This record gives sequence, structure tokens and C-alpha cells, in this order.
Amino acid sequence: MMELPIRQLYYDERKYTYAQSQQLRGQTGSIGHLRGDFGSGGQEFYTSWDEHNSRLKTPEFSSELDEVINALRSEEYGLLKSRPGMAQFARKYPDSAFKGSYTTEHGFRVDTEKHAYLIRCNPTKGDYNFYCFCYVKEWLDRHMDKAGQDIRFIDSHYKELFRLPDGEQVVITLSNGETMEQPCRYIDETHLEVGNNLYHICEFAERMERGGNTYAPKETPLPRECLSVLADTGELVKID
Repeated sequence: MMELPIRQLYYDERKYTYAQSQQLRGQTGSIGHLRGDFGSGGQEFYTSWDEHNSRLKTPEFSSELDEVINALRSEEYGLLKSRPGMAQFARKYPDSAFKGSYTTEHGFRVDTEKHAYLIRCNPTKGDYNFYCFCYVKEWLDRHMDKAGQDIRFIDSHYKELFRLPDGEQVVITLSNGETMEQPCRYIDETHLEVGNNLYHICEFAERMERGGNTYAPKETPLPRECLSVLADTGELVKID
């Protein structure tokens, strides 16, 4: 059985355990995702595969995916063994918990030489119990590194107004005073997604001005890193 370097997801990785646009799938080397549940008794194992890019689903990857899933179902790991096994595994990693769409979920990442497996877990009866999103590791890490620069918002004269962390929301105030909140995703230095629409940053600014609309971050962006000092040792640590 293969050894798995498994760890909890970092904050910025969690968004990659949900469905992405076709544009983001291409940028991140998204191969597909495996969805599964443990049945009514909590001990069964039912899965379905959703393919994102057939060219990336090589025989090497398919074989490796089987090995990864089988290892996660083993007694040694137990994350995907059963619903009770998943809950027990998650309790060992309390920092893996995060607020999902409607309930608390847990996130983990497994890396191999070429691939990254980002797993979102929910050990609740009646729901899908896990989603395993599979990526070309180099592509995903490169995109996330660039996305760490944040999304630039400019005005129609190309002046930078603010930067928004990838995945956060912008508030658009329409000319009639109504407001709408839209999630934003980083595509590259000059492109972004606002809601379900892809824009060049200049195009977005020009469209907003023509419509008499304004835009601002929903909340003041937090620092990308929070640091603290351990009282007993004086060691500087990063808070995720």
C-alpha cells in the first residue's frame, strides 16, 4: 500500500474542493472529481466520477487515483473507510473543520509526485460524504501562488482602486441605488471572474462606469498572513 502524505487544507485551498468554472479548471489543471457516500448503513461505498479534462486523465493518473482511494479506505488511514471512520479521522484534525455551504465540513490534501488530491468531507447521513478533486499539482500550485497576489480592481483610467483576495465578494452599487454582492475569482493578472462572468479588468471597469455603477470590497480584506509569538519560546508562528 502506498504511503500518503496527508494534511489538512490551508484556508486558500478550500475553495478548490468545490465546482470551478471551465476557465479555472483549465488554469488549475483540474482532472476531475470523485464524489461518494457510505450508504444508509454508513459502511457501504458508492462513488461517481465527473471528468473535467479527458486529456489529463492518463492511465498513470487513473492507476494512482485507485491507489490513493484504496489507501484512504484502509485501516491505516480510515478517512474513506466508513462514515464513523471519517468522523473519527476528522476528530484527530480539529483545524481541518470549516464552514461549508450549509454545515461544518473537513478538508484534507494528499500530494503525490505529479498530482494533488483535495478532499472535502462531511460525515453526515443523507449527504454525499466526500468530494475528491484531482489536479495536476504543478498547475494548481502555480495558479494558487499567482492568485495570492489578489485580484486588482481599477477604474476606467487604469488607476488601481483596491485588491480583493481570491474568492471574496465585491459589492456593486447600481445607478438606482440597489446593491448586489458577487464572488470574484482570480484568473490571471489581467482577468477575473465576477459571478459567472469573465472580464478583463479594464472591461469590467469600463462597463461599471458606463452603467453608472460603483464597486467596493464587501469587507475590508484581512492580511494574507497572521503571525503570533509563542509566549513560552518566543517562536514566531503563522496562524492559518
